[in-house]
Amino acid sequence: MSNPQPGIDPIRLEVIRNALVAASEEMSITIWRTSRSTVVREILDFSTAVFDAEGNNIAQSARIPVHLNSMSDCLRTILDRFIPLDQWQDGDVIVTNDPYSGGQHLPDIQTFRPVFVDGRRVGIVGTLCHHVDVGGAAAGSYYAAATEVFQEGIRIPPLRLVEKGLLNTGVFEMLLHNVRQPDETRGDLNAQIAALGIGERAVARMARKYGADSLAAAMAAILDGSEAMMRAGLKALPDGEACFVELVDDDGQSNEPIRLAVKIVKTGDSIALDFAGSSPQVSGPVNNTRAMTCSAVYYALLAALGGDIPANSGCYRPVTVTLPEGSVVDAVFPAPVAGRMVINHRIAIAVFGALAEIAPQRIPAAYYAISYVYALQTVGRKGKGQVYFDIEVGGWGGHAGGDGASALSCGLHNNTNAPIEMVEAKYPVTFTKYGLIPDSGGAGQFPAFR
Repeated sequence: MSNPQPGIDPIRLEVIRNALVAASEEMSITIWRTSRSTVVREILDFSTAVFDAEGNNIAQSARIPVHLNSMSDCLRTILDRFIPLDQWQDGDVIVTNDPYSGGQHLPDIQTFRPVFVDGRRVGIVGTLCHHVDVGGAAAGSYYAAATEVFQEGIRIPPLRLVEKGLLNTGVFEMLLHNVRQPDETRGDLNAQIAALGIGERAVARMARKYGADSLAAAMAAILDGSEAMMRAGLKALPDGEACFVELVDDDGQSNEPIRLAVKIVKTGDSIALDFAGSSPQVSGPVNNTRAMTCSAVYYALLAALGGDIPANSGCYRPVTVTLPEGSVVDAVFPAPVAGRMVINHRIAIAVFGALAEIAPQRIPAAYYAISYVYALQTVGRKGKGQVYFDIEVGGWGGHAGGDGASALSCGLHNNTNAPIEMVEAKYPVTFTKYGLIPDSGGAGQFPAFR
């Protein structure tokens, strides 16, 4: 980490940095232990983070990079377009899932809570959970025939789910009346609210122990330190330009391939990425919003530079991303986006492909590059409808020093497999076979996976 700002004791800075990360992890554990749905509790499709008083991501849990890299964009959109910071009150919880209000896709519900100490806002804590169903035309809210976001479920604009500590029961019940699994949704939302309380208390303790000014200075130093490390990592790469084009088969509704084009210009300690030439947004539900595309870009850059750079808003300062509006990488309302990971993974692959021309020894071969999502509408033992949602993963590409890992989730989404025993106990589903396909990664000196 770079030298702290003047007046910041380096030992105190390190203690505060670790405490902020610990607060994020405490929130993560709270969601894991108190959630109800299998997609959160077993697949671990959720994330938590701590932000400074202005909404910059400071610390995050070891969860889903595609969530964490875009949560700050969501928060910034809320602050700029919907609920300014001076309107946030102690005990408020702001909620949204709208991809056109800074969100991801509709199943991903984000919540944020401010942290006040002696009337002063000292931080913000946030959570994101993939909910098993948010309505729409298909169980699990993944509707392959969708041509508008309206068909994918209920859209929640940024609003107060909790106001001054009092739950807005009307909003809560409205959400539950529009989903197929209200018990799971209720439990997972309550888990998010509980986790925010854990995070709020942890950050408030730090502000009381070290002082609000000291905490703010430490947060600023953390951002500056990550920026310095990012710039140092970029500077160590050769300068140059590189282009890469990745093709996705189609959007599920036509036979037209989807083109993802990126040009990288790396100069000194900064990098610019331009996606001009990418396909226009498509009819099918695989479009990306700007926040989603940028999250994949940031992930690919951080992964390429190594795992030592603390991921926060400071890392993004040396990075410029240019996206053509109305394209599949910067879709405009009301394009459907539920299956956005079809494109999002391949954006990361395109960035890796371009970086491989600049620093080939750092970049592995392409991984499986898609989230194999499936959702089933089932009927339980008492005739009650259920939604079984699962995500399967593949393996990592071979690299310059060895084989890729088999059956391991890519860091972009970092999910786990739901245990078969749990699935069969909860749902009227029976697995007849479950295993790996030998040599499915292809041949090579270092195969993708065996």
